[in-house]
Amino acid sequence: MPSLKEQVAELFPGIAIAGLVAISAQFLNEHYGAPAMLMAILLGMPLNFLSEEGQKTAAGIAFSGKTLLRIGVALLGVRISVEMVQTLGLPMLMVIIAGVAATIGFSLIIGGLFGRDRLFSFLSGGAVAICGASAAMAIGSILPKREHAERDLAFTVITVTVLSTLAMIIYPLLTASMGLTIEQTGVFLGGTIHDVAQVVGAGFSVSEETGDLSTLVKLIRVTLLAPVVFIAALLLRSQVEPGTKRPPLIPVFVLAFLALATLNSFGLIPEVVRDAASHISRWALLAAIAAVGMKTSIPKLLEVGGPAIWLVITQTAFLALFVLGGIWLFG
Repeated sequence: MPSLKEQVAELFPGIAIAGLVAISAQFLNEHYGAPAMLMAILLGMPLNFLSEEGQKTAAGIAFSGKTLLRIGVALLGVRISVEMVQTLGLPMLMVIIAGVAATIGFSLIIGGLFGRDRLFSFLSGGAVAICGASAAMAIGSILPKREHAERDLAFTVITVTVLSTLAMIIYPLLTASMGLTIEQTGVFLGGTIHDVAQVVGAGFSVSEETGDLSTLVKLIRVTLLAPVVFIAALLLRSQVEPGTKRPPLIPVFVLAFLALATLNSFGLIPEVVRDAASHISRWALLAAIAAVGMKTSIPKLLEVGGPAIWLVITQTAFLALFVLGGIWLFG
């Protein structure tokens, strides 16, 4: 077994490359407003050759795409608390939870109509329903190994991020044209837009109050990532063929997410630690998605085809209509 020093030496080049891509993506985000997650994966894709077997960077890129991803998702727990959930109220909370469950169920039902199997439908549906790229990466990490896993993950991340960016621009205009109140607008934006950054951008473009509420609703959706991944892991574990390795009963990163959310709910995480963990989470996820991009072949990505894009668009429209119906019914 290689020593710790040897392992670090093997992983460092790939991790460094993923980190540099993440820094570049963040620079484009801060100076030009480009979505950081989308930039990370797009900047990473032309560097696909660095992940090929035999390259010094291959091991570190693989580590970044898997382990850094799980660290980033686990640390999202510091942003969650029970108090946040109570603030929203039971009726709207049930609309948000039902919207996530219904979107995933709807995705599994219609996936075949677009030529996609259930694993792809669950991957894309979970990304749309919960929190975009972060959810796609967390769900992708528990799915059984298959030939086009990384291609499908990269496709899902790119598609949901593009749609989330479009929603950030269109949805505020849509809510204004429908005459929704500030509270209803906050619930709609937070309950339908895929990525956290785009929710923040859309919400605060309306008003500060809308921004606060939409961010709260979005983080409640993020909370649902843990139970969805847990239930999926249980179901997938029971379907594994005899003789093959089963996934863990509860993924460690899900346990860590829940533990941090519990500690934060009781006020046991100091603000400085919470802020630091949140920053580490963001950078870990950026580096991880950069690594996913580097492990993705552009020609293979194009093989996914137009029907898959229409599947994600249909999932997005379903979630928007479901949440809007809940707001009109209970709001």
